[in-house]
Amino acid sequence: MSGVPTKYVAGLPQPGRALVMGVLNVTPDSFSDGGQWLEPDRAISHGLELLAEGADLLDVGGESTRPGAARPSEEEELRRVLPVVRALAGAGALVSVDTMRSRVAREALDAGAVMVNDVSGGLADPAMLPFVGAAEVPYICMHWRGHSQQMQGRAVYDDVVAAVVAELGQRIEAAHAAGISPDRLVIDPGLGFAKTGEHNWDLLSALDQLTELGQPVLVAASRKSFLGRLLADPDTGEQRRTVDRDDASAAVAVLAASAGAWCVRAHAVRPTLDGVKVAAAWGAAADARARG
Repeated sequence: MSGVPTKYVAGLPQPGRALVMGVLNVTPDSFSDGGQWLEPDRAISHGLELLAEGADLLDVGGESTRPGAARPSEEEELRRVLPVVRALAGAGALVSVDTMRSRVAREALDAGAVMVNDVSGGLADPAMLPFVGAAEVPYICMHWRGHSQQMQGRAVYDDVVAAVVAELGQRIEAAHAAGISPDRLVIDPGLGFAKTGEHNWDLLSALDQLTELGQPVLVAASRKSFLGRLLADPDTGEQRRTVDRDDASAAVAVLAASAGAWCVRAHAVRPTLDGVKVAAAWGAAADARARG
């Protein structure tokens, strides 16, 4: 466990540690900060704050994917994300667009985004994989079993690690067949998407099996409900509030980085970046001692 990513992605930074992707939800209903950054000016200001804290990438999304969320129209999603992408890219940020729609991906790339983060792994829009292959941009392919209103009913596995590895393997093959080169493809186990808390912990403990698929791995655990349950009040059982899960989120990021994750997604960038730097330094010292 070196704290250094096992793979790199063409065209993106290679700082010798896990990258930190700052989360920017331009939505009214995201589970953690829905509505806070819905107005473009506020979203842009927050994105610049994340950039100043050291975010390597900013992930701008206009569709909430919390369990039960309804989808916005394509026009509404475009209205939310394009001004924010354009402004942040113009300020020098490396912007990832978090979308399941190929048209939104295309227009966001035209506005300055450099990467597509598709939580459906190309399953929600058949045009997505061919589009990304032709665009020759980095692509994050997440494990997915359905839209927000259906996904938790599909959290049924005999062995969640084996199933996710197998299903992601199929998506990797589909992405390659569509022209997405291996050095531009990232995989994400999809924590919380058709997963229970126990499934999430199982997947986190088996990141080595995901890295063995041969693609860089993104871990997106920040503020998710399985951390809220872990940190629940011992007397009342009430879950820890989303905004009070950042310490636990950073801890998961450090452990994921130590296990070879390429990137971690974070609402609170500064503590996460500090943590992955510590993991990288610790791992480098351990590697040096091992070499004698």
